[in-house]
Amino acid sequence: MVSLFKYILTTFLIALLVSLGEIKAQDTSLSPVNPSTPDSVKVNNIFIIGNEKTQKSIILRELDFTTDFVYDWDTFMGIIKADQQKIYNLRLFTEVEITPLFMNDREVEILISVKERWYVIPSVIFQLADRNFSEWWTNQGRDWSRVNYGVKINHSNVGGRNEKLRFSGQLGFTKGLDILYSKPYIDKKQKHGLAVQLTYADQKTIPIRSAENRQVFYTNETESVLRKNFATAIRYSYRRTFYNYHFVTLGYNKTWVSPDVLVENPEYFQHGDNELKYAYLQYSFRHDNRNVAAYATKGELLQFTATKYGIFYTKDLDEVELNLVANKYFTLSDRFHYAAGLTGVWFLSPQQPYTLVRGIGYSPNFIRGYELNVIEGQQLYVQKNSLRYKLVDLSFDISRFMPLEQFSTVPFKVYLSGNFDHGSVTDRNNIPENARLTNKYLFGYGAGVDVVAIYDMVLRFEYSLNNQGEGNFFFNFRAPF
Repeated sequence: MVSLFKYILTTFLIALLVSLGEIKAQDTSLSPVNPSTPDSVKVNNIFIIGNEKTQKSIILRELDFTTDFVYDWDTFMGIIKADQQKIYNLRLFTEVEITPLFMNDREVEILISVKERWYVIPSVIFQLADRNFSEWWTNQGRDWSRVNYGVKINHSNVGGRNEKLRFSGQLGFTKGLDILYSKPYIDKKQKHGLAVQLTYADQKTIPIRSAENRQVFYTNETESVLRKNFATAIRYSYRRTFYNYHFVTLGYNKTWVSPDVLVENPEYFQHGDNELKYAYLQYSFRHDNRNVAAYATKGELLQFTATKYGIFYTKDLDEVELNLVANKYFTLSDRFHYAAGLTGVWFLSPQQPYTLVRGIGYSPNFIRGYELNVIEGQQLYVQKNSLRYKLVDLSFDISRFMPLEQFSTVPFKVYLSGNFDHGSVTDRNNIPENARLTNKYLFGYGAGVDVVAIYDMVLRFEYSLNNQGEGNFFFNFRAPF
């Protein structure tokens, strides 16, 4: 597997270098605007160029400075750097640059230059239905029937107001429909937002329990549909400051399973019926001050979520779930950075319907080295660590070959990582067949290569070992935290 990894990475690098032509080092720092800087400056006007689709108000919302105000120069340059990153993290632009233009030694005009992304992206769905690539490759024997396929359309900037519209129709292992519309701001002060979502899915093969810390899947003899799920929700958001968000979600969920499922696991829904219906209310606070949301090297992310399942009708379900995420990213030097993340999940009841089961192995809670396992319970904590070294930082100018400006520059970064994760899951039911890994301290460690490319694409190639003495090569499509 290691040689396969080397072959894939080498081929990828050579193909890019040969086919894309011109290569230039990427410089994300601010260039000096004047060799002799003043003690303070006043901002006269703010000009924005490159926003052909995006409304000016969406960009101005991210600025921490205003016109006709005097700023200390060093403080002002720090504000510009932070605002440039906030605008980029809107994920509406491939490039953002804020430049002060001196009118005299005390006054500046501000030029904000952006290059917009391609906002409407129709794509073909072709993805694995399993928890991760390693689960499909090893535990499911690379079974191609466990693949989802279909069509997805994402519009990430409806009306130029950063509204999101997503539609996906899916066939294959899981048949489904997903529609989402979100509007970040519904008021003139741009603080309040709304989102609505509707999903439907049905499956002929479903996990019904776990044994030996692996999922147990079931398909009946007639290969009929075993589970149908319908869900809808409306979410209100409030953004009082630049980095702090509040969300309140009211949702409804209805899940039906075949009676055959209850024969295999009578406690699948706990209440003895083959239908589970409940409304839920969720509150979430999110503090997000990362330099790059897709693959952060500086900043922090803090999120707390409380969910009450069963708010009007509690016969089927009456449960409370608490969830905490706390990540910190430290820039140690131009090449090195360190990332640390903590996640915790707590259910108040001793047992949950299997559709609500949490644990290590279910996204985003995992310990590297245990990707092949699910460790289920009512309480869990995971603490993850990565020390990363930036090996490659390039951008490819392919404008001579690519007619679309949104794809004319291809960023390409490669990081080497050393990783250590640890945690545990508390199972109050002490299920004997899962006792090998539940209620025990677990850890995993290893090394990897992370590739960060165009449109926030992240590929991770890792070799990890766990404290059970098991080691394997793992491949993932997103940052670990």
